Amino acid sequence: MYLKDSKTIVVKIGSSLLINDKKIIRDKWLSEFSKDVKKLQRLKKNLIIVSSGAIALGCKKLKLNKKNLKLDKSQAVASVGQIELMNLFKKTFGSKKINLSQILLTLEDTEQRRRAINAKRTFENLFNLGFVPVVNENDSIATTEIKYGDNDRLASRVAQISGADCLILLSDVNGLYSKNPKIDKNAKLIKEIKNIDEKIEQIATRSIGEHGTGGMKTKIDAAKICQISGCHMAIANGLINRPIQNILDNNLCTWFLPKISKLDARKKWIISSISPKGQLIIDDGALNALKNGKSLLAAGIKEVKGQFNKGDHIKILDKNMVEFARGLSSFTSDEISIIKGKHSNKISNLLGYISKSEVIHKDDMVKV
Repeated sequence: MYLKDSKTIVVKIGSSLLINDKKIIRDKWLSEFSKDVKKLQRLKKNLIIVSSGAIALGCKKLKLNKKNLKLDKSQAVASVGQIELMNLFKKTFGSKKINLSQILLTLEDTEQRRRAINAKRTFENLFNLGFVPVVNENDSIATTEIKYGDNDRLASRVAQISGADCLILLSDVNGLYSKNPKIDKNAKLIKEIKNIDEKIEQIATRSIGEHGTGGMKTKIDAAKICQISGCHMAIANGLINRPIQNILDNNLCTWFLPKISKLDARKKWIISSISPKGQLIIDDGALNALKNGKSLLAAGIKEVKGQFNKGDHIKILDKNMVEFARGLSSFTSDEISIIKGKHSNKISNLLGYISKSEVIHKDDMVKV
C-alpha cells in the first residue's frame, strides 16, 4: 500500500472541502480530518498540508462574491482570508495538540533553485520540530504572471521539492473515472495509472466550482510532475469524513505510479518547471548531439522565442516544434539571438566579452 509505505506525505485540500456552496465553514469535516493528521503523526509520517481557501474565507468575512473579484481586490481579500484560514486551522488542530506552521509560496519560490532548496530545508526543520507545515500560495502578492494558477500544481511542486513519497489530492470524486460519473452510470474508477497517454488526457474533463480554480485537468498536470519526481500521487474523495483513513482502509482512489527515474534532485527540479520562459528551435545536427549526451552549442540553434535571462528555464524544440528537452540557459535570449548559428569560437567577438561556449550545458539539461 503506497500510503502506508510513505515517509513524507503531502495532502492538498481544496476550498470546497473547507467551505460549502452556501459559504458555511465545514467545521465537522475539518475536525475529522485533523484526526487523520493525528493518526499519520502516530505512524511517524512527515506531513505537509497544501490548502486553498484564503480567498473563499476572505469573501465570507467581507461578504463578497468571488466571481466578481478583480485581481487587485482579490489580493486584498486573500490577505484578510489568510488570517481566517490559519485561525480556523489553529483552533481545530490545536484541540488535537497538533502543532502547525504556515508557509506562503509564490511561483518563483519553486522555480528558482536556491529558493527551492531553502524551502526544502525549512520543511525538514519543521518535521524535526514536530510541526505540520500548512502551505498556501501567497495570493496577496501573486499576480497572474507569477501564479501557479491552482493548488494542484502547487502541491505537486511542494511534493517534489520536499522529496515526498506520496501526494494526495482530495477532490469531490473518488478518482479518475473512465467517463464522467456524474452523468454516466457506466463510469468505472481507474485504480492505477502508469502512463498518462492521450486517452487519459481526454478523460480529464475540466470542472470548476464557485470556490475552486482547478479541475481534473490540473490534477493530471500535477500527476505528470509527481511521476517524474519519483512520487506516488492519489486522487481521492475528500468530501467524506476521515478521507485519509478511507484510503488506508479501502484504497478507493486513483493512484498515479511514478516513472523509474535516475534523475538527480537538480534535474528533477529542471524537468518539473511549470513556467519555462522561452524556446530554442534547433537543427538536426544539434538534435543528434543532444541525443548522444552533448551540450547545446550556438551553432545548432535556428531560432529563439521568448524573452529570458541567464539561468532561466527554457524548452528545446526540434525543427518540427516538438519539445525534446528542457534546460537552464547560460545566455540571455538577446545574446542567443546574436550568436545563434555561429561557431563557439566566434561568440566572444560577437558579444564583446568572454563567455561560456555552451548555450545549455548537458548538466543543466533534461530530455523530456
